[in-house]
Amino acid sequence: MHTLPVVIGLIAGLALLIKGADTFVDASIGIARRFRVSPVIIGLTIVSMGTSIPELVISVTAAINGANDLAVANVVGANIFNLMMILGLAAMVRPISVRFYELTAEFWLSVGAAVFLLLIYFILGDVIPRPASFVLFAVYAGYIIFLVKQSPKTSKDDPSPSETSIESKSVKPLSRLIFMALLASALIFAGGQLTVWAAENLGPILGLSERVVGLTIVSIATSLPELTFTLIACKRGENEMAVGTIIGSNIFNIMTVLGLSGVILPLTVGLGTVTDLFVLVAGSLLFLLFVTTRNKIARWEGAVMAVIYVGYIIYLLVFPVM
Repeated sequence: MHTLPVVIGLIAGLALLIKGADTFVDASIGIARRFRVSPVIIGLTIVSMGTSIPELVISVTAAINGANDLAVANVVGANIFNLMMILGLAAMVRPISVRFYELTAEFWLSVGAAVFLLLIYFILGDVIPRPASFVLFAVYAGYIIFLVKQSPKTSKDDPSPSETSIESKSVKPLSRLIFMALLASALIFAGGQLTVWAAENLGPILGLSERVVGLTIVSIATSLPELTFTLIACKRGENEMAVGTIIGSNIFNIMTVLGLSGVILPLTVGLGTVTDLFVLVAGSLLFLLFVTTRNKIARWEGAVMAVIYVGYIIYLLVFPVM
């Protein structure tokens, strides 16, 4: 395939992703205002699911087509990119203040899912059986039901967090907000598909293996909605929603995307994936260290996270087989 169509597709896909994420920010904040729901809950549910549509589509499609490496690498690579690079870049642009007590359960659920996959590997071998995948999927479904039922609502007499941190805008009708959210999801979906198509075709041009393509180009491309959403949300002062979106997206990826993919076709976890899971767990603990010391991620801490991610990518390129 010629390079020019691939490059054009990549640019067009990125444009759709950025516009879709921006629209989703507006719609989700509007919905939070309407229902007086805490923005962190919106980030953990609606936004994290919407921005993870590309990962879901790619991994499920890959599982159906028998492309096991792509299905698994896309999710694990996306989670590492979300945690280390996206939050790292966001903190470098503007230090992120976080009330971690609001995200403690979600954080450990995300880490626990990765540890669960590691235990499956060391106890049962390199194939994740369907029951284990179903457990991941079922636990996430239960978590969402519990989260919605326990969702704190702000008092009608108190200003919404969004209203105090974002320039006041005219309140849009709920039907329009829902339409905006659906339209944004469609843009994210189309942009993700187009971007991944371009990224996959760039792989052979650059001489990269399927696993490396899944862990780098594809996972980064499918995480662009999270990247754009997080940067925009942090710029607008919605720190809790931004961090909640990243953690919620990681939970959705590893429990729903991998869980559903594994129910369709049992997934194989190779030694390379085990290494990637250890990197994800280590990165999560580093995030925990940073965010619990002063309830924020400073610029230098964000830089450390981003540099570690770059080192991880270099490792993949130097040792592509492992």
